[in-house]
Amino acid sequence: MTTRSTELLRVVHRSPGVTRADAARLVGIGTGTATELVAKLSRAALLIQGPAAPSGTRGRPTTVLLPHPEGPLVVAVAITHEIWRAEVVELGGAAHTALQGRHAGAAWPEVRSAVRGAIEELRVRYGGRLRAAGISAPGTVSRDRRLDAVGPGWHDADLTALWPEAEVLVAGNDATLAATAESRRGAAVDAAVALHLRIEAGLGGAVVEDGRPVIGARGAAGEFGHMPFGDPSVRCPCGARGCWGVAVDGHELARLLGDPTPVDTLSYARRVITSAAELLAGAPATPAAPAVAAVHAVAAPVPPAVAAVRAVAANLGRGIAGLVNGLDADLVTLGGLGADLLATVPEEIHAAYRDGLMSIHRDAPPPIRPAALGDGGPIAGAAEEAWAALLPRLA
Repeated sequence: MTTRSTELLRVVHRSPGVTRADAARLVGIGTGTATELVAKLSRAALLIQGPAAPSGTRGRPTTVLLPHPEGPLVVAVAITHEIWRAEVVELGGAAHTALQGRHAGAAWPEVRSAVRGAIEELRVRYGGRLRAAGISAPGTVSRDRRLDAVGPGWHDADLTALWPEAEVLVAGNDATLAATAESRRGAAVDAAVALHLRIEAGLGGAVVEDGRPVIGARGAAGEFGHMPFGDPSVRCPCGARGCWGVAVDGHELARLLGDPTPVDTLSYARRVITSAAELLAGAPATPAAPAVAAVHAVAAPVPPAVAAVRAVAANLGRGIAGLVNGLDADLVTLGGLGADLLATVPEEIHAAYRDGLMSIHRDAPPPIRPAALGDGGPIAGAAEEAWAALLPRLA
């Protein structure tokens, strides 16, 4: 096989169902060479050719390129603070069999055992077709694939132990992998420099430039939640004071509402945001009133849940402005609670965002969009990284 074979596989992975003619153009080869490569990749059980959907025009039917039904597969695993999920993913990104389980509060050895068992079950089911693994985890992942997750208390956890015999095993932080997926298959596909932020039990993210995330010297780039954009009087579970992450998640909502810090800050935050959304949806529209009546009007009290969610949204918007000023991103995507806040109180986010921007950004602020892949971003990113590492080995 050749480098051109690898490039052709990358094109099909990015756009399954691409026509053979378009694939040849994207790789920069002639139609004759493309025909030879496709035949070689078909014999290797990597691609198949199929007819395109009828176009209604005359001429020779167009051939499209698709993953081979008996071709190689990767397993993508997403481990969160509450659950783990494993999916088998084919070339092109389509997911097949999925296994998952809950582990809230479990120590790392228990989680490791459950995930390793799931991978072994999938290996038995798919045999030699399962060639690589991609792991998404809720913490800092070093270049030697060791995890440090403050929230669940997993320190120096060896992610390679999930499949010690793997031909290819890649791993990364969940927010970083979600950013990768958004840039390759989601809301940031056309961005040159995309900033992705994901809020769950804390805030993480990544900067993706030309489709590649910046991971840093120790794999800790994107820990934006630990920038001092928050209240200096509030201590973060990481040990620092004033961290932005605890100003935009369930910790801050509970503090504003006078509730004790919840064990599960993500579920708590989602309940509060849902309550605020329902209150806002049910609020009657304010009719236009004569000026004299307006002077004597008494504003209706703002429900505590709505006030708390608005305050957290403003904290989020100000922090986004700081990152855009420093990073010069041309697009911002929000996942997790960030997308929930954007859907519920967009005005508060955008007002704080605009107020914090440098003048050079104000005329055309980089747009803020919800993540297109939603909660599936980290596992999709894990699959993308696994395929990126595996493709050169196939061709």
